[in-house]
Amino acid sequence: MPADSSVPQPASRNRTWLILTVLVLLAALVWFLRGRIHFDWATLGRQLRFVSITRVLIAILLTYICYWIRALRWSVLLSPVTKLSANALFPAQAIGFTSVALFGRVADLARPYLIARRAKTPVATQLAIYSVERAFDLGAAAVLFSVTLALAPRNMPHHSAFARAGVVSMGATLFLVVFAIALRFAGDKLARLAARLLHPLSPRFAEAAHARILDFHDGFRTVSSLGEFALALLLSLVMWTGIAFVYVESAHAFQASPELATLSFSATMLLLATGIGGSLLQLPVIGWFTQIAVLAAALHGFFGVPLETATACGAIILLTTNLCIIPGGAIAARLQGIALNSTVVSFKF
Repeated sequence: MPADSSVPQPASRNRTWLILTVLVLLAALVWFLRGRIHFDWATLGRQLRFVSITRVLIAILLTYICYWIRALRWSVLLSPVTKLSANALFPAQAIGFTSVALFGRVADLARPYLIARRAKTPVATQLAIYSVERAFDLGAAAVLFSVTLALAPRNMPHHSAFARAGVVSMGATLFLVVFAIALRFAGDKLARLAARLLHPLSPRFAEAAHARILDFHDGFRTVSSLGEFALALLLSLVMWTGIAFVYVESAHAFQASPELATLSFSATMLLLATGIGGSLLQLPVIGWFTQIAVLAAALHGFFGVPLETATACGAIILLTTNLCIIPGGAIAARLQGIALNSTVVSFKF
């Protein structure tokens, strides 16, 4: 049942206190570092003024295409249960990711909830598909990251470190493939084994691991044929390649910065990995600034991009990969009569 919006929700109060606490900590950190880091705000403004609007728009278009591919992949994974086109599922994707952009990572489960309403299926079915979707995301991103870094050009800064990272990532990718196959055919046994091994350390964590492994197992069982698996994997690889090119276009938009204007596809893999890591624990609004800071630190530390330019580039990447979906999601929510905050409040996360 939807929660009564007139009654204060404990989760909402906790989230408010968390945001206030983080704001206080950020303010204290800024005050502590005010004389230790030189930052020229005027330079930041100039860098943003000279950004190529055309490249930013191309990056935003690519992002929307990637969201549509994500809807198409969900359609493939949902096909054994019911037939829905990517166009029918795209609004739920847009609304879901808009909720994540506005309310943080806690709103990510809005997508399976909205799709369950649209497809008239149990929420548990969509949660299973959500689990396997995340597995495909992780696998495709790992493959792209591994291959690109392992074959990085030798003139790339920190080439040896990136090449080693690519080899290690490839090994981890192969492990994920084996683990995914084991989940598909023996997920219930793996769940019981994980719970038994983790129970002495933390009973609560053991139960959570058991439930999550079973979710993945149920999700993989929705992939009923090798053809569906291959198509979902292909769509995942295409989508993550498109996301990587969003990063490329966002960096190349800074035509006045030689470090960014010539940034290679291989180099952007580091930014992609950084962006993924920075978004895992995304908080409402505050997460925007932490993600910008993480991306700026990577650009400044690995490629010698001036801090002001790196910060401006981080802001543009946040816009093209995360915030640009908000107008589309808001329009989709308006057309479907959905209040964006209800996607978080009404579903019991």
